[in-house]
Amino acid sequence: MVSAQSDTASGFHQRLGFGQKSAVLIVDMCQAYFTPESPLDLDDRSSIDACVTLVAAARVADVPVVWSRVEFEPGGADGGVFYRKVGALSSFDRGNPLGNWLDELTPADDDAVFTKQYASSFFGTNLNAHLKANDIDTLVIGGVSTSGCVRATALDACQYGFVPIVVRDACGDRRPDTHSASLDDLDKKYADVESLDIVLAHFSAT
Repeated sequence: MVSAQSDTASGFHQRLGFGQKSAVLIVDMCQAYFTPESPLDLDDRSSIDACVTLVAAARVADVPVVWSRVEFEPGGADGGVFYRKVGALSSFDRGNPLGNWLDELTPADDDAVFTKQYASSFFGTNLNAHLKANDIDTLVIGGVSTSGCVRATALDACQYGFVPIVVRDACGDRRPDTHSASLDDLDKKYADVESLDIVLAHFSAT
């Protein structure tokens, strides 16, 4: 078993740091993940408070906030293999209230919102073009789930040339071990995983 110390010595877990201009991306924070009767319920609301704090700090620092959400045509004709594989994705069929925003986390009228049908917030959306048009080089990411849409989005951010900063406290998953393993792997190879306090300190200094 390779230790974290051995990983670091081998060149993993290097820090990218914040770039010149950041945006915050809130990934899929909707009712489906925080409603007890939902098949996607995380049974943990801690990421909500962290995302609320992250968004509020971004607005004070004049850091743009963008959002992703999932929506399918009823029956998932636009969801392809992903929809067929995960039956719980019917929670995001158009008109299902589980796809609604949380009361605590709702986009402002001038925030950009990207609707997707797959895990990454980049896939099949205009997120990449929007960020580049606004000279964004760093994407600060919070949302759910850590092992799914957050991980896929952070990986694509890296591949599109953005620095992904994944906010540990502002993410959640159905299993703590999956959450931790996903964050460790992201930090090892694709993103900087940072605490909310580190991100807030950066915003307050800009």
